[in-house]
Amino acid sequence: MSRSEVNRFGEMDVFVRVVDMGGFSAAARTLRMTPSAVSKLMARLETRLGTRLLSRSTRTLQLTPEGTAFYESSLRILADLEEAERGAGAAEQPAGRIRLNTSASYGTHILTPLLPEFLALYPGISLNVVQTDAIVDLYAERTDVAVRAGPLKNSSLMARKLGATRMVIVASPGYLARHGTPASATQLEAHNRLNFCYRRTVEGWPLKEGNKLVTVPVAGNLQASDGEALRQMAVAGVGITRLAAFTVRDDLAAGRLVPVLEQHNPGDLEDFHAVFSGQGGYLPARVRVLLDFLAERGRVG
Repeated sequence: MSRSEVNRFGEMDVFVRVVDMGGFSAAARTLRMTPSAVSKLMARLETRLGTRLLSRSTRTLQLTPEGTAFYESSLRILADLEEAERGAGAAEQPAGRIRLNTSASYGTHILTPLLPEFLALYPGISLNVVQTDAIVDLYAERTDVAVRAGPLKNSSLMARKLGATRMVIVASPGYLARHGTPASATQLEAHNRLNFCYRRTVEGWPLKEGNKLVTVPVAGNLQASDGEALRQMAVAGVGITRLAAFTVRDDLAAGRLVPVLEQHNPGDLEDFHAVFSGQGGYLPARVRVLLDFLAERGRVG
């Protein structure tokens, strides 16, 4: 079969849909094809390429290393084709799906309230939002943009800064009424300190004691994978925690939480960035407009 007789863009589209949907049957439903037709097309594609793209089992499909590389290339090629067609047409707005990974705190307090505005501005874009404080591999998770807190590690990824926030130690009035309000780092060590269950850039809570900076180790009866869970536990009176100021702003205003040891707060800031892959200058329009929107409307601090 000659190259002119092969609809390579069509094959790529079906292959990407199979990967995204996690199976032949699910992809077939969205493509209005039969599962057998999708299976035959995938087999024909692998035969033509001379390599296996998918490892099949009775329950799952997994990409082979060659399949992962072909998937990433297919995404770029299909996005370029889509943009070329739009550019040659009536200058339509960016369209397509964006996979966005964000911390639960940023997602709850900043991102979610802005999503209706973004989707109204770009009706052709659909969002797949995953909330987790864990650091994800953008390539392995097929993520377009990830909002991350803390200092950035050296990598091949690009980043747009979304501002910085103060950190604040807080507790509920009920907890402090039962256990007392700590007035020093030493007194804080006697309290139930709620913390994250994954490794942080700085272990412990920094506090000013006179002219020196001390770090209070964190030890308590509850750890959580995201800041929102810690905030809710603090509001419930479980213990004291240290969180980004923007996440507890409403709680402080309403009196559900109160600041603790503010006179000892060293004023350290936690940076937020929107991280993305932008190698070779390639950046789909749908991703570019989201990054611009977050840089303008989704800043912290």
